[in-house]
Amino acid sequence: MNEITYAPIRVEWAEQLTAIEHSVFSSIGTDDLLSYKDIVGYCEVFPEGGFVALDGDTPVGFGVGLLLDFDFDDPNHSLDDLTGAEGGGDHSPDGEWYYGVTIAVNPEYRKKGIGHQLYELRKETVKKLDKRGIVAGGVIPGYSKYLHDMSADEYIEKVIAGELYDPTLSFQLQNEFEARGAIPDYLDDPSVGNNAVLIVWKNPDYQA
Repeated sequence: MNEITYAPIRVEWAEQLTAIEHSVFSSIGTDDLLSYKDIVGYCEVFPEGGFVALDGDTPVGFGVGLLLDFDFDDPNHSLDDLTGAEGGGDHSPDGEWYYGVTIAVNPEYRKKGIGHQLYELRKETVKKLDKRGIVAGGVIPGYSKYLHDMSADEYIEKVIAGELYDPTLSFQLQNEFEARGAIPDYLDDPSVGNNAVLIVWKNPDYQA
């Protein structure tokens, strides 16, 4: 295995990146996962918001996003509501927030700091562009074990308190994100009742 390097997203990797995301999020309906066309769209509208982790010349993880204005007074939304039918279709260069669409790492390359580095690259981009921060709907795969025992909000509160561990949300909290409650009907994932969690990272260097 080579040292992992990072590069801006490129169209030539679209097929491989699609395969990575579909392998990582196997419980999510394919309509809510990125297609080849979606990734091409992000490459075209906001390439500086996409990053790829490489083992040699082989993509092993990636993250994409877009810029938009987010209404925190009405935070409930579905993934399609904000990203548009085609990938990046609702990207707004003047948007105040970076909306994180996905971060996916090949399971064989987990525990190597790739996810953390992809978050750091997002934060650097937000600081460089002087945006307010990052917002996203985060998956909560661990909730599948508690779906019939508690609400998604109760589960999220227990993860925040450290009483329960979630493979994704706990990692996001370690990366300085704040969890602001469940987003119902965010995506097609019956294993977690179609719930996600609203996560936010505020840019400490933002100049209003």
